[in-house]
Formats: sequence, C-alpha cells, structure tokens
Amino acid sequence: MKNLTTSAVVLIAITIYVLGFALIVITIIGINKKNKNKLEKELNRLETLKNLIISSSIKTEMEKVKSLINNEKLEEKYKKWEKTYNKIEKEDIPRITDKLLEAESLIEEKNYKEASFELAKCELEIYYVKANMEVLLDSIEDITLSEERNRTAVTKLKSLYREVITKYNNNKNDYKEMGNRVDLQFDNINKLFSAFERVMENNDYEEVGRIVHALDDMINNLKVVIDETPTIILMCKMIIPKKITELECLATKMKKDGYNIEYINLDYNIEEAKKKLGDIFDRMKVLNIEDSIFELKTMLDYFEGLYGDFDKEKQSKKEYEKYMDTIGIKLSRLTSVLKNIFSEVEELKETYALSQDELKSLELINSELYSLKEHYKKINDRTLTKITPYSSLAKECELINVKIAKIEDKLEMTIKNLGSLKEDELRAREQLTEIRTILKEAKNKIKSYKLPVIPKKYFIELNEAKEGIQSIISELDKKPIEIQELNIRVDTGRDLVLKLYSLSSELSRTAGMAELAIVYGNRYRSSYKEIDDSLNHAEKEFKKGEYKRSLEISLNALNIVEPGIHKKLLSACKE
Repeated sequence: MKNLTTSAVVLIAITIYVLGFALIVITIIGINKKNKNKLEKELNRLETLKNLIISSSIKTEMEKVKSLINNEKLEEKYKKWEKTYNKIEKEDIPRITDKLLEAESLIEEKNYKEASFELAKCELEIYYVKANMEVLLDSIEDITLSEERNRTAVTKLKSLYREVITKYNNNKNDYKEMGNRVDLQFDNINKLFSAFERVMENNDYEEVGRIVHALDDMINNLKVVIDETPTIILMCKMIIPKKITELECLATKMKKDGYNIEYINLDYNIEEAKKKLGDIFDRMKVLNIEDSIFELKTMLDYFEGLYGDFDKEKQSKKEYEKYMDTIGIKLSRLTSVLKNIFSEVEELKETYALSQDELKSLELINSELYSLKEHYKKINDRTLTKITPYSSLAKECELINVKIAKIEDKLEMTIKNLGSLKEDELRAREQLTEIRTILKEAKNKIKSYKLPVIPKKYFIELNEAKEGIQSIISELDKKPIEIQELNIRVDTGRDLVLKLYSLSSELSRTAGMAELAIVYGNRYRSSYKEIDDSLNHAEKEFKKGEYKRSLEISLNALNIVEPGIHKKLLSACKE
C-alpha cells in the first residue's frame, strides 16, 4: 500500500512537470508567432512606401520639361534632374528592395531581433529617398507650373496697373509736380510687361520670376504714390503752412499780452518743420514718399497740440492771478495774527509757565511763514521779467497754497493751546469753589448728626482735603502758573474732598441706622434676655464710635425674632 502511494505521487509530479513544460513551449510559440506577424505587417507597409516613391506624376512632369527645352540653361537643369531621378530609380530603390528581402529572410529564420533592426534602417532610408524625390518634383514643377503661375500673377498686376493709370489720367492736375517721373515709371512698367512675354517665349523661367517680382514692386509702389500724393501735396502746400501762419499770429499776440512761451521753442520748431516739408516735397518729386504721410501727421499733431498748450497758458494765467491774490491775503493775515500772538505771548509768559515746545512751535511757524513770503516775492519777480511760463508759476503757487494751509493748521493748534491756558485757569478756579462747597457739605453732614464720637479717620481725611484745597490755591497764586501742575492739583483736591464726603455720608447713615436698631429692639428687651444683652453690647460700641460694629450686633440680635429686619430699618432711614 505504501509503494502504491509513492508511485502515485511520482506520477502526479511527472504529469505536472510535463504540463508545465508544454505550457512554456506553447507560450514561446505564441510569442514568436505574434512577433512574426508584427514584423511581416511592418515589412508589407515599408514595401508599399517604397513602391510609392516613384509616382507617375514625376514621369509626366519630366516629359513636360523635356518638351519645353529651348535654351542651354533649361537643358542643363533637365540633365541634372534626370541624373537625380535615374539614381533614385536605378540605385536607391533596388538597394531598399535588397534590404527588405534581407529582412524578410531574417523573419523566416526567426531572427526577429535582427529583422526588427533591419526594418528600422529600411524605413529611415525610404524616408530619405522619398524626401529627395519630393524635392526633385518641386524643382521640376517650378518650371512646368511656372507659366500658369506667372501669367496669373501678371494678369492681376495688369488689372491693378490699369486702375493706377485710370486714376492718374482722371486726376492729372494733382500730379503736376511729378508728371514726368510718373510717365517715365509707366514706360518702365510697359517695358517690363514686354520683357515678360519675351522670356516666357524663351522659357527663361529664372528671368521670368525676377521680372514678375520687379513688376509687383513697381506697380504697388506706384499705386501708393498715386493714392497718397494728393494728400501729401494738400498737407505740404495748404494745411500745415496755414497752421504755421495761424500759430505764428497767435504766438505774437500772446507775447504782446505778456505770456512767456519761449519754452515751446516755436520759432525753431517751425523752421525745422519748413525744412522737413521741403524735404518731403523734393522726395515726392522722385516718387519717394516712404513715411511721408506718417511724418506729416506727426507734424500736424504737434502743431494741433500747440493750441492746447496756448489754452493751458491762458488758463494757467487766470489760476496764477487768482492764487497770487489769495496767497497775498493769506500771508498778510497770517503775519498779522502771528504778530499779535507774539505780543500776547510776552504777557502770557508773566502769567503762565509756557513750555519750550510751544515757544519752538511759534518760532518754527514764523520761520516757515518768512520762507513762503520770500518764495511768493520771487514768483512775483519772475512774472515781471516774463521768463517763466504761467503754467509753471501756477504750479508753484499751488504748492505755496498747500504749505500755507499746513501753517494755518499749525497756528490754529498753537492758538488753541495758548487759549486753553486761560480756560484751564478759569476752570480750576470754578472747580476750587465747587470743591470748597463739597467740603462744607461734608462737614455739615457730620455736624447735623450729633455723633458721640467722631472717628479719627474722619479728621485724617479732613486734613488731607484741606491740604488738597490749599495746594490748589498755592498753584493759582504762583506767577507764572504751571497749568499742567495746576490741573494735577485740582484733580487730586477734588478726589480727596469727594472721599471725605463719602466718609461723612457713610458715618451719618451707619450711626443713624445703628441708633434706630437699638431703639427698635428695646421692645424685645423684657421678653428676650439674649436680645437685651446684645443691645447693651451694641450701645457700648455706639458710644465708642464703632457704629458699624454696633449696627451689626443689633441686626444679628433682632433677626432672631424678626428675620429681614435690616430691610425694614433701611426703609425707615430713607424716609
């Protein structure tokens, strides 16, 4: 039984091995078959590409060229092309065929790697030969299609040429200055048309191309001349000269009216413009109008812009005159105000201790004001000499006006600070009166309720309040008064008096409630011994001046028989 089991295992192992080997063989065969099919497909594709290199059209075009040969140049070209064609047909194509056959053999021998490499080289060579054939065909078609292409181009040029001649003949008066040059150009173009026909008959296709190109340049250039010359003449002879005359008259008038317009360099620019007009006109006579329209438009834009510059000067003069009047008034007013402030400062120094910052601020304002007055004077002097344009003067005036506004703000702040000195002193004196009144009320509160004992704390705070009031009086009596220190003393004195007033109110209210609690609790003395003892203790504390302690003892005792008694007593005190 054991031997049988071993045999079965061996048999199974052998079976698995055979099946695995068979599977590997089948897989390899499948891969090889797939590679073969792929390479054969590529071989067929390259064979097709090779066969398409030499097309029937190139043979037809070669025959056409052969029939056109009637000169040595064309014959030489034909022989060169024929040599190239023969090389492709008899050398390149057979070589590619041999390589394809070699690749086919490698496929049959199952040397797929080498076959793939050979096919890749074949493909590169096919594309190289095909490119040479295409270049050859293009060169040949330059000749075979030349007549049709050139005749089409010349037909279009003749149509354009007739339009140019028609326009010229209909408007000959517009071209009097250059009539001879135009007629000569027409003769040259007619000669080129005749030359075109001759070279076409001789199949001289290189010369044909040059003639067509020359006709295209000459006719299109002449068209531009015919189209633009009337505009150039109009601008050179009428529009721009008229503008120049108008501007010269306007400039003369403005100079008489006191405007300085030298910065525009009008005379120099007009002189240069006249030279440029002459140059453009001279070039036009020889049919050279390149950039003429652009140059004339640029010139016209410049002269048109001068009207705006003149208008700007007129507007600037109005602004300048308005600024000068306004600035003059402001400077005069500021000078007067500053003079008054300096005179008042001398008096203020005797009464108040002015800070160095305040004094420096005034000196700085005075210095800036002096600088602006000097600037204002220089501007006025330049106006009289008529050197600087009003547009520049107006800008300077605008700058001065801005600086004046800043000085006005600084001066307003300084005046406000100086004015606040008197206001602070007056407010301090008013607050001193109020503080004294509060002190009096605090003392009256203590006097109105005849306390058996006044706590020591009250007398300490009373003395502090009096000292605070005295420090205010001392500051007010100083010469000069230091306002900052005075304000500190006033705030301190007010705080001390209010503190004393709060203490007086608290003492009176607490003592009153303590006394009321003792009186109210007398009704329970006979009934409750504990309450009687507590009230006796509260009376002792009251007589010692410990009013808060006395009130606490009384309320704690009464809460035993009447919970919430403190609310009732508080209500009674308020009444």
